[in-house]
This record gives sequence, C-alpha cells and structure tokens, in this order.
Amino acid sequence: MDGKPAAILEFDLPSEAATRRLGAALARLVAPGDLLLLRGDLGAGKTALARALVQSHLGQHGLSDDVPSPSFTLVQTYESPALLVTHVDLYRVEDPSELRELGLAEAVDEGVVIVEWPERAEREIQRLSRDRLDISLTLVREGMRHARLEGFGSWAARLEGLTI
Repeated sequence: MDGKPAAILEFDLPSEAATRRLGAALARLVAPGDLLLLRGDLGAGKTALARALVQSHLGQHGLSDDVPSPSFTLVQTYESPALLVTHVDLYRVEDPSELRELGLAEAVDEGVVIVEWPERAEREIQRLSRDRLDISLTLVREGMRHARLEGFGSWAARLEGLTI
C-alpha cells in the first residue's frame, strides 16, 4: 500500500482558525474504512487538526464532545450515527507490536481512524487501509503552518476541489 499518492494538495494555514477550517473540510469527506495519518513536529498542529475534524464531524450530527489529546490514553473514540471516529496518538509507543492491543484494525472496519505520530509504527499503520490520507504539517513560524495532503485509494477523488 505504499507507493505514490494519487492526489496531492497543499495549503498554507496562517492561523489556528485556518487549521480548524481544514479539519472541518476533511470532516465532510471522511468515510468508514478511512485512515488519516498526521505527521509533523511537536507543536505543528496535529492535535488541533484532529480535534477540529472530530468536533466538526460530531457537530454535523448534532453532537458535541470534549476532544482531548490522546497522548496519555493513546486512543480516544467518538461515536456518531454515521461512524465511529478513533483518534490515536502513537508518540509514546515504543514497539510496533503494541498496536495489536489498541485494536486499530477493528477501528478502521467500524469507522475512521486518525493517527498522530504514525512513523512510530509506519509499516503496520499503512497496512490498515488502502483509503489513506497522509497529512504533513510544518510549522513555518509562530502561528503559521503548511499542510501537505497526499491521498491514496478513494481519497484521490475526494480531495479534488477541496478548499478551506
């Protein structure tokens, strides 16, 4: 499932509000079986983007929930009538074999999985779904970020025309 992405989009995110708009735009596109991989240094905006996506998805269904970073719990789940959203933070994972205990394969089957720090278990994570969106966030300067979205599988068509 590695290989070249079928679609690539890039956005400058001049503020946290722009990062939230990107999350909200992606929330309208997620579907069961999706895998979203968030990459970037500490402070690049991975959790802010994931939080905006989850809150926007829940809001589309008249729901709301606090969306904390799963840094310590490793996994947080959110359920809507449309799908289960699983938010994962692998920063503290030291061995890819720990992933089996997290139940990520089942989570992808039931909904969408958002993974921060996927590079901690790259091979195992990428095998979870062919419908994958890789998002790389780069902190350009304080408050300014750059996002690069690479779509695999059905994400190629869904990214077409995405605006924030």
